[in-house]
Amino acid sequence: MSSSLLDQSALQSLAERLVDAARKAGADAADAVAVRSVSMGVEVRDGALEESEHSESDDVGLRVFVGRKQAVVSTNDIGKADAGALAARAVAMAKVAPDDPYAGLADASLLARNIPDLDLVDTVVPDVAALEAMAKAAERAGVAVKGVSKSGGASASAGIGGMVLVTSGGFSGAYLGSSHSVSMMAIAGEGTGMERDYDYSSALHASDLDSPEKIGTKAGERAAKRVNPRKISTRKIPVIFDPRVAGSLIGHLASAINGASVARKTSFLREKMGEKLFASGIRIMDDPLRKRGLRSHPFDGEGVAVKPLALIEDGVLKTWILDTTTARELNLATTGHAQRGVSSAPSPGATNLHLEPGKLTPQQLIAETGEGLYITDLIGSGVNLVTGDYSRGVSGFMIENGELTYPVSEVTIAGHLFEMFKSLTPANDLTFRYGTNSPTLRVEGLTLAGQ
Repeated sequence: MSSSLLDQSALQSLAERLVDAARKAGADAADAVAVRSVSMGVEVRDGALEESEHSESDDVGLRVFVGRKQAVVSTNDIGKADAGALAARAVAMAKVAPDDPYAGLADASLLARNIPDLDLVDTVVPDVAALEAMAKAAERAGVAVKGVSKSGGASASAGIGGMVLVTSGGFSGAYLGSSHSVSMMAIAGEGTGMERDYDYSSALHASDLDSPEKIGTKAGERAAKRVNPRKISTRKIPVIFDPRVAGSLIGHLASAINGASVARKTSFLREKMGEKLFASGIRIMDDPLRKRGLRSHPFDGEGVAVKPLALIEDGVLKTWILDTTTARELNLATTGHAQRGVSSAPSPGATNLHLEPGKLTPQQLIAETGEGLYITDLIGSGVNLVTGDYSRGVSGFMIENGELTYPVSEVTIAGHLFEMFKSLTPANDLTFRYGTNSPTLRVEGLTLAGQ
């Protein structure tokens, strides 16, 4: 992988030229973002290389403001990019755009002045041969598990990418981040009774990945346990979410308190600021500064300084997730959550989310549940964030007498996010594996629609 990616001076220079050209073309303000990425990945199946990919991209975008009008232009042909022509086109577009009373750069007092080192870059990147060896090791481990009949394939990838942001308001910053991943899918059973499951690991540094052997073994064990699932009758019982899927509930909360949804009045939580949504002691954090976090960054998409933020504190909703535009529309201050690509204006979005752990072990949570359903997979997307209604297809394992018993499939769970949040109980097994992390969670009184 090219070491030139670590030198972002050319992107920085282009972004600066674009901003200067925009001001000369008549823009009242402007910002430019440039993104560079290089990645490679392999897929193997049955011990043979099935696919190998290598990609490189350079993209740059310019946003200009003429009064309260704005426009965005972008190009992926950086080598031939004409700063003056791009700027002139952007200004011409802005002049005929409709007024946006909330558009504009972030307040200068909120811009990041110190860029923290978040340890986002692993400069030692494996080559294709090393990635192929990792994928094959994961696959061998998966098919070696008793009950696994075949491989659904394994993959490994690595990459590095960088972002540069320059604004006419005085901000200039850049950062890089690397990525590594390994995954495996195993198939257990025979004929029409086949079941599949998977495992994967993603990290910024290769040293933080789970071993390929662990990934493959876990995928195989999960698949084998799912063979011969049963259907269950419709009933109302507690549901326990495995950490692999528990984070989805935190994601629904983050979507519902996104400033764009609140401003559009399309969130069922739009009037719940300051209210108790969860039980006492529940704390949900967004932390863009977590070292080696999958979504960490030293500043947001508008150059605003970022910091850890409690979304839920002692069960109470404390804040919306805001960028500058949505904050102005709601008469608030940005929370430093602007995200952007090169071809669109910024919009708010969460970073590293996690729900802090409780006191019970997962085993204790299961034991005291008595009868319930332990969910390992979610199917479909039946969540209405306007009303809060929740309905998902699931598979997992029945809990009887406080123990996991037989596998279950073809079940739908339904409820309302208000009630689900209120009854949520976390276990103590929080680990940071994903962008959104949660310990094992129990939710009371969901309706299971079975046979």
